[in-house]
Amino acid sequence: MATRLVQIAMQARDSSALGRFWAQALGWKVTGEEPDETTVEPDGYTYPEPAALSLAVLRVPKPKTVKNRVHFDLATTSPAHQADLIGRLRELGATDADVGQGDVPWTVLADPEGNEFCVLEPRPIYRDTGSVAAVVVDCADARAMGRFWGEAIDWTVHEVDDEHASLRSSAGVGPYLEFLRTPDAKTVWNRLHLDLRPYPGDDQAAEVARMRALGATDIDAGQGDVSWTILADPEGNEFCVLTPR
Repeated sequence: MATRLVQIAMQARDSSALGRFWAQALGWKVTGEEPDETTVEPDGYTYPEPAALSLAVLRVPKPKTVKNRVHFDLATTSPAHQADLIGRLRELGATDADVGQGDVPWTVLADPEGNEFCVLEPRPIYRDTGSVAAVVVDCADARAMGRFWGEAIDWTVHEVDDEHASLRSSAGVGPYLEFLRTPDAKTVWNRLHLDLRPYPGDDQAAEVARMRALGATDIDAGQGDVSWTILADPEGNEFCVLTPR
């Protein structure tokens, strides 16, 4: 049994405006618009292909209060592309962000609601990922996160050491999922979280039970009677297990 990472969910006070920002930032399209949710996907993308992760921007009343523990790294193909992309993102409403990065070759920006993200310098490893090079999660124990997520989903573990763990779809396409060791402790609900979906014909309840056995715990977010299950990984990062599709 296995399940897939298919989507990133992002909380926003204005889901429509932030969804439009990210559609323009990534060169994607708004493919779904509801009062409380805006869906953004690459042009020509068929959900849930592994070549990309769709983005669901969800309206919530609470504002962002602390540095996010989950963020996007955006890929570039040349120094000129990196500079042009940074300029375009600023024109769209992104602002410079200081997260203590110091003198680094990448640039840290924040979207209009303050969600931090990085525009990377060109790196060969990300040459075929598309706009999003990686979804990066802060953690205390990169090895433990690599073990948990390597067993929780059907992605391939590419690298694990004390500082960093990296996974990618078993199809060898799309963005990476990375865990980066940081000293900061998790204090609030993550404004970005992972959405998983079992394969057609698999059993959602069995997948949830399997993840609990791996160390996931149940989360009550006041969700009530919904079709998905909210869990947290061993470091408390929330994620959803959706129905098979």
